[in-house]
Amino acid sequence: MRDTVKPRALRPGDCVGITAPASCGELEQAKKAAVHLERLGLTVRFGATLSKQYGYLAGTDEERAAELNAMFADPGIQGIVCARGGYGTARMAELLDYDTIAANPKVFWGYSDITFLHAAIGGRTGLVTFHGPMLVCLAKEDVHPLTVRSLEMMMGQDVRLPETLQLQTLVEGEAAGPIIGGNLTLLASSIGTPFEVDTAGKLLLIEEIEEEPYRIDRMLNQLRMAGKLDAAAGILIGDFTDCEPQKRKPSFDWQEVVRQYVVPAGRPAVMGLPIGHGSPHIAVPLGVPARLKTAENTLELLESALAD
Repeated sequence: MRDTVKPRALRPGDCVGITAPASCGELEQAKKAAVHLERLGLTVRFGATLSKQYGYLAGTDEERAAELNAMFADPGIQGIVCARGGYGTARMAELLDYDTIAANPKVFWGYSDITFLHAAIGGRTGLVTFHGPMLVCLAKEDVHPLTVRSLEMMMGQDVRLPETLQLQTLVEGEAAGPIIGGNLTLLASSIGTPFEVDTAGKLLLIEEIEEEPYRIDRMLNQLRMAGKLDAAAGILIGDFTDCEPQKRKPSFDWQEVVRQYVVPAGRPAVMGLPIGHGSPHIAVPLGVPARLKTAENTLELLESALAD
């Protein structure tokens, strides 16, 4: 197991690089949302990928990987925030310079398709990364204040889950371990690759968007057969947004599908965390130990996600 590496907390005056490692970056939306970073005293530098289009990608695999490598190597950039997800990170994961990333630990922030990069970077370098809202999410007119406040986590602020949050317990108990995971589709697609997600002794976070229950079933079954659910210390179910049955009716609902896989795994598990494609979206650090207590309805970080 690799040692955990924590990035430095961002400070006012630091520069954040904005990159699009997956789908086309929507530059104007990113510029609109950058005000939320600037209000924290940060400066923003937009990468060239935000203006590129290669089919449904923000430039070729080589261009997107080169930009991310360059941002990690650049001493003038102290943090990296992804403009959006979509699709494409798995295509360029093999092109990343993990030695450079390990030598230059920085805040790396995103979710959805970025899940594959979280798994790849965390697995190869031990770097703590952040599963948090991206710029296209922050550009929305009705963005939730707690979603915006999550950005303060990269500055070392303690951003907690709402105390009024009512989680649904799937399996009672207490579990502790580093948080890992993210989007279900990307977790399933990592299996059998050099970047396969490692769930052993960890709190596995799962969220999804716009996947029908039968597809969720297929992907959870893949995780189950690969031993990923049984190996986890605990399971955290986030938002499953717009995951109602469309093509196949009659159908289970997505909640029942989740229960069919999570409950038999027998690991302490909760459902209803505001993490993922819903609103609000609370950021969480990946690779940092946390403790889940279902009886107390709490998920608590056991140490800081950032270096002093």
